[in-house]
Amino acid sequence: MPPPFRIAVLGAQGVGKTAIVQRFLHDDYSEAPVPATSRARQVHLSAAVLNGHVHNLQITDYPAITSFPCSSLQVLAHVYILVYDICCFDSFEYVKTMRQQILETRVVGTGDTPILIVGNKRDLQWGRVFPRHNVSDLVRKNWKCGYVECSAKYNWHVLLLFGEAMRSVVCARCKHVHATIRFQRALRNERCALM
Repeated sequence: MPPPFRIAVLGAQGVGKTAIVQRFLHDDYSEAPVPATSRARQVHLSAAVLNGHVHNLQITDYPAITSFPCSSLQVLAHVYILVYDICCFDSFEYVKTMRQQILETRVVGTGDTPILIVGNKRDLQWGRVFPRHNVSDLVRKNWKCGYVECSAKYNWHVLLLFGEAMRSVVCARCKHVHATIRFQRALRNERCALM
């Protein structure tokens, strides 16, 4: 049996990382915030179907960290999901810093681990701090990362998010086409969906 896809979910406190993971794994959502003092790294094992194949998943939900890598991030991930709150400027700055630190600490010769930037709390669209197209252009064109907006509260694009994370790992393993180009093509709606 192949090893599981290792997905690391990172972001500032209060952006909804745990809510996204819980919505994906259990179709469950709670308004109650997780107290920062009780937050520890949580590892979830699951399976998902992508393009007719069953893949094992290891989703690790990390508490907010001050710098990358930290001692709890010693195991390399196949894909990093960096979550920010679309209504919070500081959470986007946190994601920007984490992305840069991930790039600076990549081991030479290990390939490019895909990074997916996620704007959560789309249900609070009226309070967003940046126009969606500005963030999307920055992330896709300049950072060469995938971009998805979702709402854990209303289960909007949560499946799409994890489907894109899995596709980015599969595409990164393709040697004949650059992973970023393949990943951006995968963002179109006519591609297979995660079931």
